[in-house]
Amino acid sequence: MSVRVLLVDDEELLRLAFGMILRAEPDMEPVGEAADGAAAVELARRLRPDVVLMDVRMPGTDGIGATRRLLREVPGTRVLVLTTFDLEAYAVEALRAGASGFLLKNSRPEELLGAIRDVARGDAVVSPRVTRLLLDRFAHRLPAAGDGGGGGDAERLRVLTAREREVLLGAARGLTNTELAAALGLAEPTVKKHLGRVMAKLGLRDRVQAVIFAYECGLVGPR
Repeated sequence: MSVRVLLVDDEELLRLAFGMILRAEPDMEPVGEAADGAAAVELARRLRPDVVLMDVRMPGTDGIGATRRLLREVPGTRVLVLTTFDLEAYAVEALRAGASGFLLKNSRPEELLGAIRDVARGDAVVSPRVTRLLLDRFAHRLPAAGDGGGGGDAERLRVLTAREREVLLGAARGLTNTELAAALGLAEPTVKKHLGRVMAKLGLRDRVQAVIFAYECGLVGPR
């Protein structure tokens, strides 16, 4: 079954280029295009794409506002944010708005296609190390570690076991599953199971949200 993709960018040439890349793949189907966030939300409501490639800097409704609205109004659709720079505030805000990851506009075609497939499967495409780097860059917006964080968020940590808290902390510090397994003396599939339970208990969609949650509740702060 093809992955249905909605292309959102105010640059027509970029939409054309992305569309050509997708149409060359047997498992990809570009279902529509939008030049601004408001149009993207309306199209997504009508077309129900699996993945939305979302630019952040657009006239009118930007990609952040559109992502927030789209995920609220079109549940089940996932957003992959397109950015010009790998460390910009827009990328962080988009992740916090619910995007499943971000990708540079100058990424290679195979990276774009791989990211779309990952997001369609329900994975996040921001690596743990890049997530940590992004959050460190904008840590002034988040509570410091140990200050109690966001009240209710800190209280939610009580549902986790000691091992689950260790896994969440390691993920928030940028460790991969392989590194977490080595550090905690666990098998990698066991780490994945712990992460899955963490996200289920906390009502989080993916690893990106888990890392952001760890910062916002004060479990971890910038180095």
